[in-house]
Amino acid sequence: MRLKRDCFPGELRSSLIFFLLVLAIGSISRAGLAVLYWDRVVDAGHIGAVFLQGLRFDVILACMLLVLPAALAPWVSRREMLVSITRVYFIVCIGLVLFMEAASPTFIAEYDSRPNMLFVEYLKYPKEVFSMLWVGYREQVILGLIAVGLLTFASSRILFGKARAVEEGGLLRKIVLSLTVIAIAALGIRSSFGHRPANPSMVAFSSDMMVNDLALNSTYSLLYAVYSNQRHERGVKSYGRKPWDLVVNDIRSSMYLDEEDFLSNEYPSLHDSPWVAGTPRHPNIVIILEESLGAEYVGALGGIGVTPELDQLASQGIWFEQLYATGTRSVRGIEAVITGFTPTPARSVVKLPKSQTGFFTIAQLLKPYGYDSSFIYGGEAHFDNMRQFFMGNGFDRVIEQKDYASAEFTGSWGVSDEDLFRRAHREFEAMHARDQPFFSLVFTSSNHSPFEFPEGKVQLYEQPQATVNNAVKYADYALGQYIDEAKHSGYWNDTLFLIVADHNSRVRGAERVPVEYFHIPALIMGGAVKPLKYSRLASQVDLLPTLLDLAGIDAPHPATGIDLLRPDVEYIPGRAIMQYGDTQAYLQDDRIVILAPDKPPEVYDYRHDTGYSPVSANDVQLIDRAVSQSIWSVEAYQRNLYRLRANEEVTGKEFATLIQSSPNTAERLGATNEKTHRG
Repeated sequence: MRLKRDCFPGELRSSLIFFLLVLAIGSISRAGLAVLYWDRVVDAGHIGAVFLQGLRFDVILACMLLVLPAALAPWVSRREMLVSITRVYFIVCIGLVLFMEAASPTFIAEYDSRPNMLFVEYLKYPKEVFSMLWVGYREQVILGLIAVGLLTFASSRILFGKARAVEEGGLLRKIVLSLTVIAIAALGIRSSFGHRPANPSMVAFSSDMMVNDLALNSTYSLLYAVYSNQRHERGVKSYGRKPWDLVVNDIRSSMYLDEEDFLSNEYPSLHDSPWVAGTPRHPNIVIILEESLGAEYVGALGGIGVTPELDQLASQGIWFEQLYATGTRSVRGIEAVITGFTPTPARSVVKLPKSQTGFFTIAQLLKPYGYDSSFIYGGEAHFDNMRQFFMGNGFDRVIEQKDYASAEFTGSWGVSDEDLFRRAHREFEAMHARDQPFFSLVFTSSNHSPFEFPEGKVQLYEQPQATVNNAVKYADYALGQYIDEAKHSGYWNDTLFLIVADHNSRVRGAERVPVEYFHIPALIMGGAVKPLKYSRLASQVDLLPTLLDLAGIDAPHPATGIDLLRPDVEYIPGRAIMQYGDTQAYLQDDRIVILAPDKPPEVYDYRHDTGYSPVSANDVQLIDRAVSQSIWSVEAYQRNLYRLRANEEVTGKEFATLIQSSPNTAERLGATNEKTHRG
């Protein structure tokens, strides 16, 4: 490209070429992704918008990257060192843009969105991530890096291959050029004359969030996610605003308790459960959190049937046929099952700063009852901040990869599920031998990309071995082996087991929130648990209060989930809350409310078999409850309301005093009736 000196300032030649290169990279990559997902782009019905809005966000990115060097260009054009620094900056930026676009196809295939904050968070764990990439995506990584290197080199030749001397301009010329560049770049970055600058919500033209993402570029998507993350703790405010007293009233009414069951105005959800009959001796509790086990794999839930062991176990305990995960990440599943906390568009409380100590967990609740609480994991527990969260909130011990002296198999994410369960079994046997009650969270990892597991253990569902279907089948095999061993142990009759998925393997689809991919299996079993099929709609957050009921633990707690075995549950609407990126779905019976930032709530009819359909009129009451729930979650975190006591750890003695002072609790703690579940 030859630019005439009399029609364009020579100092800005490289800036203009850089600008055009960014637009070209974004457009070519977008075209490739559109071809890759052509059916979904066509179904969304906004092909033109994808490319036109895409060009808009490419301009935004180019102006963001250009504004400083272009504004300084008139002042540095005759200074060799500064010119060299500018050239390095341009090359690094081009390399970054190329790298992010090269990484996009694999990221989208895994997470159904362009790179976002998850991309950054995974960089904190280079060992696990690079091992996963090398084992599972080696060819893509090598080819991608080569392509990025070659294209970056070619771009640098285009940028600086025919560099020409630029005459030093006068002071007035420099000032005018700099101010002009700043003004044009600012307009390009803002990309709007309205009250708000352009942001990703402006391309939410389709219910298919991935297609909307195609209208962005991956560097912008990542930078915006980092920017939004700086404000993540207040993010839920974009769903709506209401007076706090109305929010509290809505939350309490959704718990279907009498007013006298709530124990504190300071901590609005702290409550008693009057139907729970306390027992003098409580069972051990083991939660087995299965990595990425969606209902689509489970034969007993209509899936493809790669879980024969779980399918068989389904008839041996309380089997939940319509239970939904709260999110798409492991920490979201941990948040729901261990704390009962409802999701927000912020990161899970497992990773947030204000919840690292004193935040309510089931381990904290069980401590004054003499339970030993452990987290047993096959990988490195620092991942996703798990170790810090658990140790700060009631857990006594963490067992992780370094604690397995002679593992049979170790992959990118740690030891195999068989090794994990063997270690858990030894721990539980030792506890039982000492007559020590225990609670444990056992978190599997074999069903995780790149799907590494020992050979020769299961008959493969398909070839090659390293696929999600085969990994699920191995994880199911390891689970079945363990349960069989546990049944012959001394602790089986004294233990409640909850087997539940953290989330599905990959949530995708054209809907704003693809509800079917939040459907997960859950089973409560153990020596004293009678078989039951529970067919009502339920959420992961309902499992904690249900477990406490079965265990005869009637202590006050702040969890807002519904005890699915309470006597009046048939009169309580089933509901599930699902977080999908920055969009939240509130599903109650056959209606769903979709909440998205800076957009009014939307209501649809929803059926498991037919999906979304329009409603004739908005359900104002349901919208009100959904908005209140979204506000409650963030405010409960912000104001430190989700705890047993404020701003301090609760010791066993203090907690005993607390529960004895609550209505009707002391009498139930001394009850001698044997606890049985209600069918």
